Order: sequence, then structure tokens, then C-alpha cells
Amino acid sequence: MARAGRRIVAICIDWGLCYLIAAAFFHTNSTAILGIFAVEQMVLVGTLGYSVGHRIMRIQVRKLDGAPAGLLAGVVRAVLLCLLIPAVIVDADQRGLHDRAMKTVLVRR
Repeated sequence: MARAGRRIVAICIDWGLCYLIAAAFFHTNSTAILGIFAVEQMVLVGTLGYSVGHRIMRIQVRKLDGAPAGLLAGVVRAVLLCLLIPAVIVDADQRGLHDRAMKTVLVRR
């Protein structure tokens, strides 16, 4: 499983990239940043299993059985991640509520 440090750096990378995109097209509108972040998470995690930040930090979202996360998991995880609270409440395995809801885990690649 990926440790908290890698996950935090990955989300900071993703947020930073979304901020740069929003700065270029939407004058750093906070709603635009959040929307871009949500779309990035939904599409990339849902299809590839990792976002840009995940890829750089060598982590990937997988189902507990090792299968790819899938589009539904990408969408639900992104929505819950954007709510922030499910992401900061973790269990003994260091999985956030957004991962527990979709039975996913971040693993090192």
C-alpha cells in the first residue's frame, strides 16, 4: 500500500496542475480549479487507474482484489475526494473513506 507521504505529494501535484490550467483559462477561479481536479480524477483514475500525480509518485488505484479501479470507482472517488472530509478520515489501513466506499486501495507500482 502507498504511504500517506506519497499520496499527499501526488494530490499536491494534481492540484497544482489543475491550478495552472485554471490560471491559464479561468483566472484561477476556485470553482474551476475544483472542477478541473474532479474531471482529472474521474477520467484518469477511472480509465488508467492513476492521475498525473499518482503516476509521478508511482502509485495506482486498484480494487482490493487487484483488479483495475474502473470508471464508476473513479467517479465516486473523485466526488468524495472533492468533499475533502472522506479523504482525511482514514481507517487502520490508512485508507480514506472514499477508498473504503469503492473498495479500492492506493498501491505502489
